[in-house]
Amino acid sequence: MLRKYTLILNLSIVLVLGCREVEDPTRDLGYDFQPLEVGNFWEYAVEETIVFGENDSETSNFFIRDKVDYTYRNEEGEIVYVILREKGISRSNYISEGNYALFIRNNALVRMQNNERVVMLAFPPRLGRSWDGRVYSSNQSEQFEIDLLGGYTLEDRNYTQAARVLQEEDDDLITFRDKRYDVYVKGIGQVEHYYEVLTYCSRNDCLGQQLVDSGRKTHMKIINYGRN
Repeated sequence: MLRKYTLILNLSIVLVLGCREVEDPTRDLGYDFQPLEVGNFWEYAVEETIVFGENDSETSNFFIRDKVDYTYRNEEGEIVYVILREKGISRSNYISEGNYALFIRNNALVRMQNNERVVMLAFPPRLGRSWDGRVYSSNQSEQFEIDLLGGYTLEDRNYTQAARVLQEEDDDLITFRDKRYDVYVKGIGQVEHYYEVLTYCSRNDCLGQQLVDSGRKTHMKIINYGRN
């Protein structure tokens, strides 16, 4: 009888240890889809069009450089990475554009700027995974979704481990167009940002003609990254 109980006890220990291995907290959560370390930097080529009115718009090309400047711990004990953003008409002449912050909370990448917190990416990235990007915001709920996970081509570069986060894709062809997404690559970070929010003329003489009367379109594509 004692041997029987001993055998049962040993089997229980094996099962418990097996479960612990399955739930190993050290498993790869994909945090390196946005590597965060002081000195890391990313450079982007940007094309931006701002529409001021009907047939009145301005398109500009410039460069953006983001760099992890320093860190601190917030009241929740989380490490906050402060990102210095610089802008230049050439890559040799950058001027400070301010900063924003990134931190990890509840296995999610949160971006904080102007007291607004947006959940940019959920870990580990999974195809079809969705979340409320405004969960830490006073603004209306907004569902983000990973609609691509795997290979991705940007310009002449092919990436094998990319995650695209679709924030919005809506166009009623009458009053507005809203298309926004970000792409992250494992081991690199954010490689692309696309923002297109436009309003169409809604007067009776132009309703339904998709004549843009205000809005902005910004497309950022990575050209360099590394660590200083």
